[in-house]
Amino acid sequence: MRFTIAESMVSPESYIPLAIAAEEAGYHSFTIPDSICYPEVSDSKYPYTPDGNREFLDGKPFIEPMILCATLAAVTERLRFTTFVVKLPVRNPVLVAKQAMSVAVLSNNRLGFGVGISPWPEDFAVTGVPLAARGKRMDEMIDIIRGLETGEFFEFHGDHFDFQSIKMSPAPSRRIPILVGGHAELALRRAARTGDGWMHAGGSGEDLQGMLDRLTELRREYGREKEPFEIHVISMDAFTLDGIKRLEDMGVTDAIVGFRNAYEADVTTLDHKIGSLKSFADKVIAKL
Repeated sequence: MRFTIAESMVSPESYIPLAIAAEEAGYHSFTIPDSICYPEVSDSKYPYTPDGNREFLDGKPFIEPMILCATLAAVTERLRFTTFVVKLPVRNPVLVAKQAMSVAVLSNNRLGFGVGISPWPEDFAVTGVPLAARGKRMDEMIDIIRGLETGEFFEFHGDHFDFQSIKMSPAPSRRIPILVGGHAELALRRAARTGDGWMHAGGSGEDLQGMLDRLTELRREYGREKEPFEIHVISMDAFTLDGIKRLEDMGVTDAIVGFRNAYEADVTTLDHKIGSLKSFADKVIAKL
């Protein structure tokens, strides 16, 4: 089992000391959140709060993911940075490929590229991207990233994107892991069909088992059941040794852990955050 520390919406100056402390404590990865903007007026409901309330996001600091990944990679040596998740369909695929490839090269392949579909129609409106067909557009974007990251000439002619043969350099020495986030059937299918892994955003253990069973079915359906596949999960089981064994038996490869409720006001100090991640490492990670 590998462990990822989840911290988001913290003061920007906290990220560097937190990443350094996480690496020293033995964590494998550090999650990097993505949020483009906060709309003043919106009818949208946040999918991961019980009542759909989004107000906790108002005024929270979000650093652009690729900039933050590159910054933290520069002050660490082993820690991986896993976006959780980049809202892929609101971006340009060629520019995203260039950014991801650059981070992968500069970090010595320490980028885990978690991607998903934004729950906010406003993200599409302010970036001038159609909301319609966002899933199909995301599928094409993944194909484009896959083609360009090879460093060879690549052209693309799809329903949503079309460009001549181009080459990008430098290219990473290894394939960038693309981890698909989302609980819906379409997200599970996308992860099974094109992803190197799946990212879980929390929920009951029963629901998790159902999604993992479905992923197994889908990977078999797409003939990919023997390929390496990462499964990143948020679960309370990750906080006990017995629970970790249960997650391993379910096929989980990476446990995402955090030590505060990100949906509430952050009143913990940097020292407290570092103390919490070190305490977990001593009590759990070191004993595995």
